[in-house]
Amino acid sequence: MNRIRILPEAVANRIAAGEVVERPASVVKELLENALDAGAKTIRIEVESGGKRMIRVIDDGHGMIHDDALLAFERHATSKLRTSDDLVSISTLGFRGEALPSIASVSRLLLETRDESEPEGTRIEFAGGKLVGVKPAGLPPGTTLSVADLFYCIPARRKFLKSDSTELGHIASLVTHYALANPARQFVLKTPTQVIVDCPPVEKLSDRVYQLFGRQSLDELVELPASSAPFRAAITEPSLESDEETALLTVTGFASRPEVQRPNRNGIYVFVNRRLVRDRLILHAIHEAYRNILPHSVFPAVLLFLEMPYDEVDVNVHPAKVEVRFRHPQFVHDFVRDSIRQALTKARSIASFTFAISW
Repeated sequence: MNRIRILPEAVANRIAAGEVVERPASVVKELLENALDAGAKTIRIEVESGGKRMIRVIDDGHGMIHDDALLAFERHATSKLRTSDDLVSISTLGFRGEALPSIASVSRLLLETRDESEPEGTRIEFAGGKLVGVKPAGLPPGTTLSVADLFYCIPARRKFLKSDSTELGHIASLVTHYALANPARQFVLKTPTQVIVDCPPVEKLSDRVYQLFGRQSLDELVELPASSAPFRAAITEPSLESDEETALLTVTGFASRPEVQRPNRNGIYVFVNRRLVRDRLILHAIHEAYRNILPHSVFPAVLLFLEMPYDEVDVNVHPAKVEVRFRHPQFVHDFVRDSIRQALTKARSIASFTFAISW
């Protein structure tokens, strides 16, 4: 008797979903990124019971036609890639084509969408990965995705979720920082009883920081003026080709003054081409910038934006799309470190007391 067998598609989908959908905030992240890629100007997120009972994301992006809406639930179906060469230069937040089928396999999902060129929209319903119904519907342009009863078909996974307030906190943190990365767009996060985030569009990043955290927190930060430099290869890295020598790395954002001290790294957020990432190289550069400024046991609050040509960074590293690899890591590290250090050096000292930003 054979010991090796091919898993049923439903089981394979749920295993794959485990890499993409870790908790309710993972669902919000994938749907939020889809809305941003669709060109949405306003994104509304509604959650119930910390997202465990319901997550609804409403956007005014370009929406989908009927056939595209159905294809969106086929694994690895995406509008953002055409060939393997496109993986070298990814300009969108989403690209794997895994989010919707993964979410649909572990929840009750309702998609309502309409392309503005179509006279009517499409309503598609899934339950536990199975298509329940497809029908036309009168809808405004844009997309609404409702995800109910997350992990209802995987009770063991549902038990690992934290309390409603904890899961809501993760969602609020995620929405807050994507709002920071996109100040020209409106973000609204609400529960049945309260509005947690409501940010109208603004022109400057400092205005968005003020909207979300208030004047006092903004005053405790040093703005990093936009600084750019052409890429240079380190001794240990391959030399640049002629067409790469004009590529620029730009760093902007905010870094906390020495008086602002955090007990952990939770106040450090790094965006690469407007994508929220976790990267040890950048964390080390930040640590080096504050060397001899902060005690070893405390951490700064940093909001950092790196802009670079898409082919200078590989985002196809992990299914959750939060890890990246840089083509010239040493140069990126040193430029980030020096940009923060120069801003801190120029900043005037303020009253020497310890203040923790509540991000």
